[in-house]
Amino acid sequence: MTTSRVLVTGGSGFLAGHIIRQLLDQGHDVRATARDPRRAPRLGATEFVRADLTADDGWAEAVADRDYVLHVASPVRPGPVADENDLIVPAREGTLRVLRAARDAGVKRVVLTSAFHAVGWGHPRTGHTFTEDDWTVLDGPGVDAYGRSKTLAERAAWDLLDGSATELTTILPVAVMGPLTGDSVSGANHVVQRLLTGQMPGLLNLWFPIVDVRDVAAAHLLAMTGPEAAGQRFLAAGGPAMSMSEIAAVLRDNLGDAAAKVPANVIPDSLVTPPLPDLGLVRKVSGEKARRVLGWQARPAGEAILAAASSLIDRGLV
Repeated sequence: MTTSRVLVTGGSGFLAGHIIRQLLDQGHDVRATARDPRRAPRLGATEFVRADLTADDGWAEAVADRDYVLHVASPVRPGPVADENDLIVPAREGTLRVLRAARDAGVKRVVLTSAFHAVGWGHPRTGHTFTEDDWTVLDGPGVDAYGRSKTLAERAAWDLLDGSATELTTILPVAVMGPLTGDSVSGANHVVQRLLTGQMPGLLNLWFPIVDVRDVAAAHLLAMTGPEAAGQRFLAAGGPAMSMSEIAAVLRDNLGDAAAKVPANVIPDSLVTPPLPDLGLVRKVSGEKARRVLGWQARPAGEAILAAASSLIDRGLV
C-alpha cells in the first residue's frame, strides 16, 4: 500500500477522530489541526497544529508538505440560531482559507466534508430521491442556518478550485451516528442521547436517513486516493430513512434496562407547537454513486444507533 502525508482539519472532532484512526491504521503520515491542541485527543502518532477557521495563522504550516487535505472542520448547529453568521461565516470563509492554503502549497487533492444539508433541503415534498446532482434551495422551506452554511461553503469550494491543479472531492453524509472518540456528543448521536435520558416526552413524526461515522470516515479515505473521485460529490447514505419511533424501538429491543427511559408513545402532528417543517417528511437518498465509483459499503443503520448508544452508556453520558 502506498502511504501518503495527510492533513485532517478539526482533528479533535467526532468524524475527524475516526478518519485519523483509519489513516493511521493504513500507515499514512497524519497531521491534524485543532483550535487548542492541548485539548485534542491523542490518537497514535498524530501531530497537532494550532489553527482556527477564523484566522490565517497556522494554515501554511498545517498544509506544508502534505499530499492530501481532508477538510472536516466546520461548525455544526442544526436548528435555529441567534445569528446565522455565527455559522455561515466560519463555514464559508474557513473553507476558503483552508483551500487557498492547500492550493498554494501544491496539495494534490482536498476532500471536503459537506453534508446532506447541502442537497436535500428547501425542496417541495414530491417523493424525489436525492442524488449528488441536487443542491439545497437556500430560500426554500425548512432551510436553517446550518443548511445554508454547508451549501454556501461547498459552492464556494467548487468555485475556488475550478481549474486549479488541486483537485476537489466532497463527501455529503446524512445523519451521522456511531461510536464516540471522546467524551463529547456530536452529530445525530444527540438524538440517541435524548431518547436514552428520557428528555423526550414522546416520539415525533420525524425521519432520519442514517449513516455510521466509521463508514463516513472510510468514504473520505476512498475519495482521497480514488482516481475517479476527483471533481465529484458523493452522498454517504446507507439504507432508507428511519422514523424516530423505529430508532426508539431499536434501543428498547436491544438495550434492556438501559433503554428504560426511551419513550414509546407517539406525539400526533397536530399537537406539535410550533409546527416543525420536517414533520412526516421522509427524504429519500441514494448512495449508489459512492458504492459504484468508490467501492464504498455502509453498515445497517441499526448498528450505528447501537454503537452510539453503547458509547454513551460506557462514558456515563446517559
